[in-house]
Amino acid sequence: MVESILFVITKRLPVVHVLLVAGAVLLGAPGDAPADQHDEGLDGLFEELAAAESLEEALSVERQIWHTWLDAGDEAVNREMKDGIRAMSNRLFEQSIQHFTQVIEMAPDFAEGWNKRATAHYLNDELVKSMRDIQKTLNLEPRHFGAISGVGLIFMQQGDDRGALEAFEEVIKIYPLAPGANAHIERLRIKLQEQRI
Repeated sequence: MVESILFVITKRLPVVHVLLVAGAVLLGAPGDAPADQHDEGLDGLFEELAAAESLEEALSVERQIWHTWLDAGDEAVNREMKDGIRAMSNRLFEQSIQHFTQVIEMAPDFAEGWNKRATAHYLNDELVKSMRDIQKTLNLEPRHFGAISGVGLIFMQQGDDRGALEAFEEVIKIYPLAPGANAHIERLRIKLQEQRI
């Protein structure tokens, strides 16, 4: 699954972006040691997420997944993550990027450090850097529906509706009831259909 979304990314980005992103993939390719995102309990949670019959049930499982993803298993790393999240919530994006960079330096195989920095880069309108960090996140945690949603949002911002649709369709393969992804899919399908008329 990660291969298909990475293909979508590289297929859709302008050439200069592809070169930058490809470098990030090579730097973080196989050989990375598993981190806490590979907690054995996640497999069962993802099965529950895929089988959820109500949005309430799905959101409950989603919260458990995020709780697991956010725990680096190291007090110092977790503290740095909290500082970064607090800075990002206060729209101090450069400061949050510094915190998440520190997280990555302390725990380079911790997927959520990369994902949070990708989010901060996105909010700081640094889309190439965001995409690079998303790819690293997906190398470490291919099921990261938040990171894949980030791909969709970046493509939407770039005006690539087809690429965005493909990304959000990947999200619902993992998280069928994902409210944001499903809403985007509905809007994008309508928009693309109107463009063909």
